[in-house]
Amino acid sequence: MPETTGASYAAAGVDIEAGDRAVELMKEWVKKTRRPEVLGGLGGFAGLFDASALKRYERPLLASATDGVGTKVEIARRLGVYDTIGHDLVAMVMDDIAVCGAEPLFMTDYICVGKVHPERVAAIVKGIAEGCVLAGCALVGGETAEHPGLLGEDDFDVAGAGTGVVEADRLLGADRIRTGDTVIAMAASGLHSNGYSLVRHVLLNQARLSLDARVEEFGRTLGEELLEPTRIYSLDCLALIRTTEVHAFSHITGGGLAANLARVIPDGLHAVVDRSTWTPGPVFDLVGNVGDVARLELERALNMGVGMIAVVPAESTDVALATLADRGVPAWVAGEITDRGEHTTGAELVGDYA
Repeated sequence: MPETTGASYAAAGVDIEAGDRAVELMKEWVKKTRRPEVLGGLGGFAGLFDASALKRYERPLLASATDGVGTKVEIARRLGVYDTIGHDLVAMVMDDIAVCGAEPLFMTDYICVGKVHPERVAAIVKGIAEGCVLAGCALVGGETAEHPGLLGEDDFDVAGAGTGVVEADRLLGADRIRTGDTVIAMAASGLHSNGYSLVRHVLLNQARLSLDARVEEFGRTLGEELLEPTRIYSLDCLALIRTTEVHAFSHITGGGLAANLARVIPDGLHAVVDRSTWTPGPVFDLVGNVGDVARLELERALNMGVGMIAVVPAESTDVALATLADRGVPAWVAGEITDRGEHTTGAELVGDYA
């Protein structure tokens, strides 16, 4: 075709060279997540994982999950901090996979931006790679898409998908839970990556608080508190499975503690969680007090300080707590499993917070 001076991809807002530079900048971070089963490097059309590693399983079940981090990306954008949001992404995906007892294997990501700023994209991937290391999985590939006209130049979103594996006869879930089991709560690092539409509405839109404002209860700025990375529990869950008997896990994300715990409680049984066994962090009080948000509404939107639940036989409680303590995960007995009786839901919170 003859050369023209008319329309071009660059004129339409897509910078191919910037995308190529972003890939070069992220390569070193992706290398840090490499597992022995990974074949090839970044830049192919598909990530490759050697499935012959699964031959050691009698009946391997693949576990898959996909997720994003919601409107927490807006906090990152406003603060200009891009190297932690990927950590949140890995937590949201791989902790879902760990719930069934699966070992995280690999992950792919999708980063959508209004304009490719190579260093910014590389910072996001840096966070994803660091999260993958903490989850024990490989980052085998991903996609960076530039959407000019659809997103503003500084706008972005992230999503990811992951795969894990578990032996069929070691699959965790509702069918293992029994009356008398102990409900162990694992502390959240903060808000994690759910409820940010409520949080932003209350703190930023209604109260007009500044992200740069120092909050004495936090010992840091509001923005630093809101951007605290989600705790990644994957390897902690696997450590529990290796050291003692575990019946089920529940990842506390959107919907709150009771709703997520109910998802793993079988018909006929009921989980009772006692609020008096812990004190939610000050960020939860701030959202509730500033926005005059009812407690039940807070509990539906936020994790209230609990990021993961383990349901274990009563005789496994001490070993489970000791294992988590050794790994630096604050944990405590928060409740127990009882007969359903007249309860209409699988789980409930009782009492008042300490």
